[in-house]
Order: sequence, then structure tokens, then C-alpha cells
Amino acid sequence: MQHVRAACTITYRILPPKKLLHNSKTLSLTHKQGAMATSSSCFTSPLNSGIFSKHQTNLPPSSSALVTCFTRRSPISLRSVPRPVVVAAAANAVEVEKPAVAKTPSKVLPFRVGHGFDLHRLEPGYPLIIGGIDIPHERGCEAHSDGDVLLHCVVDAILGALGLPDIGQIFPDSDPKWKGAASSVFIKEAVRLMDEAGYELGNLDATLILQRPKLSPHKETIRDNLSLLLGADPSVVNLKAKTHEKVDSLGENRSIAAHTVVLLMKK
Repeated sequence: MQHVRAACTITYRILPPKKLLHNSKTLSLTHKQGAMATSSSCFTSPLNSGIFSKHQTNLPPSSSALVTCFTRRSPISLRSVPRPVVVAAAANAVEVEKPAVAKTPSKVLPFRVGHGFDLHRLEPGYPLIIGGIDIPHERGCEAHSDGDVLLHCVVDAILGALGLPDIGQIFPDSDPKWKGAASSVFIKEAVRLMDEAGYELGNLDATLILQRPKLSPHKETIRDNLSLLLGADPSVVNLKAKTHEKVDSLGENRSIAAHTVVLLMKK
């Protein structure tokens, strides 16, 4: 016979539904077909878990341990049954929110793959910066930093491959020091974390999605600058540009988006 023991245990007493008591030693729990009352003491429960159905009882507020009650489907007798039912609980549990911290991945893998995505609105009066290059256009990215959608998604892809928090957690837009910051700062930090973890860039493939302007005249300049920021050979950095066929905000020249996939290799 298996029994379940707990540091603080509970004794079960079976009461008819119409004779439940509520005094200093008994907490009454009601049910239309039967009930169980509990009192504090040390015990090993012999009750059969097979004859009870789970039922979370609404208990009055208490600083003591919370109790989950199992009640029978039909009236129950005073006879003990030899299989254990458990019930136990943590008192005053508090969920603690931990700050995001960039850490070196604990598991060493020969390869790591990451995907990044970013999207920004295009508004008049802002510069359009892609891959660290200022592209002439009547609209630019509205963002907390310089709004470089390509560099942002590259950073996210590298962080994702390393199993680290995303760019918004490491460089939160609630922090005034990143207001208007050049996204090259974020790239340099991502490269530092990659190097610290013992990885190097295997290859990178990025896709830019925007209706206007056409990026064909700027693609090689953008790719060369991105390679320079990453400290990688241009042959392992690929850049594509697509329109959105005039569909939704991307196709209406109201936003710009980018996807990036990176492969990291162990040094």
C-alpha cells in the first residue's frame, strides 16, 4: 500500500451533508451529495483516489495552506479505503517577475538557427534607414530608435539563435537612453553576445518587404554595410526585397517589414 506523506498533513472526516459543523477545529465543505471536512493534524491519508471526482471547493480566505477537496459522486460511508488521495497546497504563493538578462546559452550545440521579424509604420518626417543606410524617400520609420527594420530583425534572429530574450527586452523602448539610437549599437551588442557564447555567423538570409521605394539600386550597399557590422564575409550575407502587391499596410506604403534567418556555427 502506498501512502503519500507531506510535511504538513491533513486528516479527513466524513460527515453527512446535513450535519456539517463549523467550529474552531472543523472547516465545513458542502456538496449536494456528500462532503468531507478537514482538521489540522499529522496523518497519512488512506482514502481511495479512484472513487472521488476533482472538485475545487471555494474556501474562505486564510493565511494557512490552501486545500483542494475531492468529493464523491454518491453518498459515502465512514469506511476507509486503502488507496491514498492527496491534497496539499502552498500558502501565500507569490509569482515573481524576473528581469530579462542576456546570458550565455548553457547547452553547447554545433549549430544554432534563429529567426527575426520586425515591422514599422512609415510616416512623413522620419528618415528611412535600412541596414544602416539612409534611403531617400518621403516617408520613414516611426520608432523609438532609428527604426532600422533590417538591423532590428537581424539582432532578433541572433538573439533567438542564442536562446536569449528578444531585442525589446534587452533594449526596451521605455529606456530613454535608446531614444533615437543608431541600430548599429544593437548589432554590435548582438555580435558581442554571439562571440561570448563561442559562435560565429555561418550565413544570414534576409527579406525586406515594402512597396516603395525600389531597393534594387541600394541592395549591394546595404548588404556590404550589414556584412561590415556583423564582421562577416559578404558571401554569407544574402538580402532580398519584395513588394506586398498593394495588399494591406505594407502594400499601401504605410509600413515596412523584414524577416531574417541566421545560422550560427560553433567556433
